[in-house]
Parts: sequence; structure tokens; C-alpha cells
Amino acid sequence: MTKPNFLHPRHWPTWIGLGLIRLLTMLPLPVLAFFGSIIGELTYYLFGSRRKITVRNLNACFPDWPDKKIKAASKQCFRLIGQSIFYSGVNWWASEKRLDRLVTIVERQHYDQALAEGKNIILLAPHFCALEIAGLMLSQERPMISMYQHTKNKLVDKFVKQGRGRFDGVLVERKEPLRNLIKLIRKGYPFYYLPDQDARDKGVFAPFFGVQASTIPFLGKFAAMSKAVVIPVSTKILPYGKGFEVRLGAPIENFPTGNDVADTTAMNKAIEEVVKPMPEQYFWVHKRFKTRPEGEPPFY
Repeated sequence: MTKPNFLHPRHWPTWIGLGLIRLLTMLPLPVLAFFGSIIGELTYYLFGSRRKITVRNLNACFPDWPDKKIKAASKQCFRLIGQSIFYSGVNWWASEKRLDRLVTIVERQHYDQALAEGKNIILLAPHFCALEIAGLMLSQERPMISMYQHTKNKLVDKFVKQGRGRFDGVLVERKEPLRNLIKLIRKGYPFYYLPDQDARDKGVFAPFFGVQASTIPFLGKFAAMSKAVVIPVSTKILPYGKGFEVRLGAPIENFPTGNDVADTTAMNKAIEEVVKPMPEQYFWVHKRFKTRPEGEPPFY
């Protein structure tokens, strides 16, 4: 395979963009939070299609909320997404010392106990706005597996892989044979797993906040094949650029059962429990309910 020439003029705009992100990394986090929030709010007003998706998702998942609360949560979600974009360089380039100052890990007793007992671990990581920071921090302690998908821009792909794997991160491409992933989990590498996107025709339908959602049914299979416990993990962006809080929960009980629908329902329930305390932090701009059961009208 021919090695890409990243000095070719077609890559210059990407280099400029990456350079700007690198420069932003040098700014204090409160400054990044301020500008990220502004960009996020502008996006809320300018991108009506994504705003409508967010409002639709929140209305379906929190039907008792008044319109005013839905609007406030939607706007805050966009602000946090804007902040997370401005924080990208922190994920990729900030020093360990700076990350240690910015990130607090709480309620990790169940995770530490599982490690002490030599158990294999899958970390269930829902799509919160700042989800990357948890895997990055935990990979400082021991090798951590995460899945990724190649991006079309090879230069961006290079930097994403370097950033996610710059400590002891072990990246597994989504199209790699499943046995490669299972072998790593069995070796004792915790697996940082992001499962909660619309699965299209590859999923099973399971309720998510009371709405049937096409969901990838692999978590139960991964847990069974690797004999792993599943521990939910959430990442919270703290206000005013004060940093991040990573919370590790208790393992999902009686899991897996071997039944795809039951296991996927249990997974979605576990995700609900970590979303409820901070719903605005969840990535509601995604068309989570795009695929519908046969006979149902379009959701969006």
C-alpha cells in the first residue's frame, strides 16, 4: 500500500485546522468553555434540522417535561457539544499532569474491586458529549481497548488514532475479526465500549426511555465470550471550564442472560440510569430512533 503524502497541498487545509486545534489546547479550559458554548449556541440556532432532532428525542424520552425545560436542555446540549469540540485538542495533546488536574474519577470502588479480583471488564460508555476523556484517563493506568472507525480523511485519522492511543490505548477497528477483540479482553485489557447508536438492520429492538430503539445486541455476546463484568461509565463536563468528572458505576447484575432482547434491554436500562442525573450531557443530536419496527411511521 502506498504511504500517503501528507505534505501534498490537498492536506494543507487539514494541517491548518489541526494547527488551530493545537493552539487552542494552550488556552485555559474556562476560555475554551466560553468560546465553545458560544459556538454551540450559534449552532443551535443555525442548524434547525439537528435542533429538531434533539427536541424530538427529548420530547419522546421525557414526555412529562414542559416545553420550556425541553428547550433549555436542547440548548445546553448544543453548548456542551460546542465545548467538547473545543476540548478535542486537550484530549489529543494535553500532558498527563494537566489531565490529572482537569479530570476527577469518582465511585470507582466496583471497578477497582473487579481489577483486584482479576475479572475481565467491559466499560459501558454511552455517548456523552465528553465521552473520550474517560477512556483516555483510564488508559493511563493500564492498557485499555477502544473501538474506532476509519475516517475518510487519512490525516485526521492518523491524529485521532495517535490521540486515542497515546497512553496505553489499544485501538481495534470495527471491521477487524471479533476474535481479536475477545482475545484482548481475555488477557485482562478493559474494553471501553460505545454501543448506543441506531443499529439500522443489524440491531434488535429494545426500549430506551420507553421508546423502541434499534440497538446493537453485541454487549451480551462480548460479556459471555470474554467472561467479563459490565461496568457503566459516565463523563460529565463540569460548568465554567472546571474540568470533567468520570463516574464508574456498579456492574450490571445477572448479565448476560444469553437472550439478545433481554440483554439489550438491560443495557439500555443501565444507560438510562446514568443519563437521568444529567440528561443535557447526552448526545441527543443523533437520530437514535431513526430505524422503526415494521409498520411504524418515520420518527423524524
